[in-house]
Amino acid sequence: MSSFFGILGGPLGYVMEFIYKYIVSDYGLSLVLFTLVLRLLMFPLRIKQQKSTARMAAYQPMIQEIQKKYAKDQKRQQEEMMKMQQEYGYSPTAGCLPMVLNMVVLFGIIEVVYRPLTYILHISTDLLDAAATAGNIAGGYAQQSKIIGAVLAGNSGVIAALGEQAVGLIKGFNVFWGNLNLVAMPTISLAGWQTLVFPVLSVLTMIGSQIVIQKTSGQQLQGSMKYTPWIMSAMFIFVGFTVPVGFSLYYTVSNLLMIVESLVARKVYDPAKMKQQIAEEIEEKRKAKKAKKQVTVKTESGEEMKKDVTESELASLRLQRARELDAARYADERTAPLTEEERAAQEEEAKSRKKGKKSAPSKDATETLLEQEKEESEKQHLEDE
Repeated sequence: MSSFFGILGGPLGYVMEFIYKYIVSDYGLSLVLFTLVLRLLMFPLRIKQQKSTARMAAYQPMIQEIQKKYAKDQKRQQEEMMKMQQEYGYSPTAGCLPMVLNMVVLFGIIEVVYRPLTYILHISTDLLDAAATAGNIAGGYAQQSKIIGAVLAGNSGVIAALGEQAVGLIKGFNVFWGNLNLVAMPTISLAGWQTLVFPVLSVLTMIGSQIVIQKTSGQQLQGSMKYTPWIMSAMFIFVGFTVPVGFSLYYTVSNLLMIVESLVARKVYDPAKMKQQIAEEIEEKRKAKKAKKQVTVKTESGEEMKKDVTESELASLRLQRARELDAARYADERTAPLTEEERAAQEEEAKSRKKGKKSAPSKDATETLLEQEKEESEKQHLEDE
């Protein structure tokens, strides 16, 4: 899993390095600017998600009707849901991409704030391992935070292992906001109360953003699904208190920007207006399905006549006609094995055919071919209509 996070952390680390080295020279402000740039880049996806969510809200009455009608028949329920997707454009997975991207970026950011010496300052792993050994610093996600602390505290063993160049980079790495070390781990104690400010703010802004997102999206989640956003968010309560403070700063700013995004997205795609629009589209499609078309059909006596049928009735007629043609075409095919007498008769007939000269198709055979061609033409004519 760490290698996967490493892939995510690499490109994000270069972005953070660029902002830090060439724009602000401040780790905390770099995180804030990075978050702002990221949310701006993802805003078009957020708008698309709002549109998809608003459309989903419009389909809720139809979904609930299907679930209620076929509550005891899960197979039929799935069939009706698939039918709704095909006929009305309903897509349960629409709008998932922004959510997935947001999760991917979160894990990438966690990797960067865990290992800023690797992804931002680009100090080699060998030097960091040597420094950890010299300073008796245990491995894990807090290792680089402790190495930074050891260098700032003047630990001679760690400084000697890192070398002059790496030590210069670390000492010049501006990670403090006042007295708050953004690469430090949160400490639940009176002395470390400052390290808890951003973790607590990240939780509060997370709750606020979830409330605003649900209200502005207009979607009413059903059953266990309505708890899913809260369960996923609750996971980051734990994360906020087990990663360096810098991540909580990022998450707090990100949550605040998501609240602003949700309010803007509602102005662009109002769920109430979208719901009315989709409801009108659904009604038009239903009317189109009920609208009758005039087709030519054959009666049992063989006479042709015009008949007004709905879309579903036309589909039934097409299916019935296809079955009739198949039945006529394969009427001579057997499903039971031949008897000895039938096999002997067929062999005798085959021998007599070999002895006779090849001739043109008989009148009966020609008529049969003409009838088959006529049936094919009728079938094609009915399908075209």
